[in-house]
Amino acid sequence: MGDTFPILITCPREFPPILRKEVESLGYAVTQELPAGVELQGTLHDCLRLNLWLRTAHRVLVRVGSWRARMADQMYEAVHSVAWEDWIPANGYVSVISSVSTPSIDNDMYANMRCKDAIVDRIRDKKGTRPNSGSSTDQSVVFLYWHDEDLMMYVDTSGQPLSDRGYRVHPAKAPMRETLAAAVVLSTKWSPDFPFVNPMCGSGTLAIEAAMIAQNIAPGAHRDNFGFLHLLPFDVRQWTSMRNATFDEELQQLPALILASDIDGRVITQAKDNARRAGVRVEFTTTDFTDVSIPESVGIDTNSVHTPVVIYNPEYGLRLGNEYELKETYRAIGDFMKQHCKGYTGYVFTGSMSLAKEIGLRSKRRVPFWSADLECRLLEFELYEGSRKKQQSSDD
Repeated sequence: MGDTFPILITCPREFPPILRKEVESLGYAVTQELPAGVELQGTLHDCLRLNLWLRTAHRVLVRVGSWRARMADQMYEAVHSVAWEDWIPANGYVSVISSVSTPSIDNDMYANMRCKDAIVDRIRDKKGTRPNSGSSTDQSVVFLYWHDEDLMMYVDTSGQPLSDRGYRVHPAKAPMRETLAAAVVLSTKWSPDFPFVNPMCGSGTLAIEAAMIAQNIAPGAHRDNFGFLHLLPFDVRQWTSMRNATFDEELQQLPALILASDIDGRVITQAKDNARRAGVRVEFTTTDFTDVSIPESVGIDTNSVHTPVVIYNPEYGLRLGNEYELKETYRAIGDFMKQHCKGYTGYVFTGSMSLAKEIGLRSKRRVPFWSADLECRLLEFELYEGSRKKQQSSDD
C-alpha cells in the first residue's frame, strides 16, 4: 500500500472549494481543483483515510493509467496493459462504471463491455481464471474516463458513493443527500461553540451532519462496505486500526447544542432513529417552526467569524408542496427569524428564488448548490441584535 498514485476525489458542482478545505485539513496538498473534484498524490492507505473522513466527497479514485485513444481496439489494448491481477481477485467480482464521450463510440454500454473484457482477459491470462462481472458496485469497481482522445482508468476505492453513510434508515420525503447537507453546514458561519437550530428538520440530515462535525465523528465510520475492501492490496489490520481509532471517546469533541424540530411526530421519531444510528446527540422536538424555542444568543463580537445559526430547508414547490401555498410559509419563516432569532445568522436552502423573495429579508450571501439536477441557493441573513446593530452603526 506504499506506492503513490494520482488520486481523484469527485464531488458535485460547486463543492470543490469546500472539498479542497476538507482535504487540506487532513494534511494533504491538492495539486489541482477541477469543476467536480480535486486531485492529489497519495497511497492506497491515504485512500482509506480519505474515504473515512471526507464529508463532501462522492468517490475516491486511484488513477492506474492514462493514454491517448481514438478507437475501441486502442482502448482495449491500453486497459489490458494494466496489471489488474495486482488489484482485483481472480475469483472476485468487478463492475465498470464510466464517463464516455468520444466520436468512435455511440453506446456507452459497448465501451463498458470492451473495458470489462480487457480487464478480465488480462486477469485470466495471468491467473488462469477470471472474475465475474456485472452492474453491482458492492465489490471491486473500476472507472473508465474516455473523452475525445483522453483515456484514463481508475480503481474506485469507494465503490458506492460516500453520500451513503449508512445511518439514514428513514429517508422521509425528498431527503437532502448527506454530502449536500454536510456542504451546506460547512458553508454557514456556524461552529460547534454556538447553537445550531434546524426547524422543519424532516429526516434530520442537516442536524445529524452538524452533530457529526461537532462530535468529530468520521462520516464513514458506520459504513460496512467500501470498494477498497475488495482489492488485493487492502490491509485489513490497517483499516481496523484506523476505523477503531475514530470511536475513541477522548478524540470526540464535546457535543454542541444542536436542536431540530418538525411538526410531524412520525418524522421526528424517524429522525431520532437516524441520529441514534449515526451515534450523535441532537435534541429533537415535535413542534411547528413558528413555536420553536430559540436559545438566547450570547454577546457576539461584530468581528467574529462564527455565530449561532438557524437554518431551514423548506419545500419549494418543484418536488414537494404547492408554490402558491408555500408563499405564506416563506413569509412566516422571515417573520420568525426577524422576531425571534436576533443575534443569529439565518439560512434558507431553496430551489425557488421566487419563493425566496417572500422571506422579506435582504440576503447578505447566496451560495449556489445543485441538488441532483436542480439548481439551488443557500441564502444567508444577518439577524443583528440591537446592541450589535448599534455598534455597527457607530463604527460606520
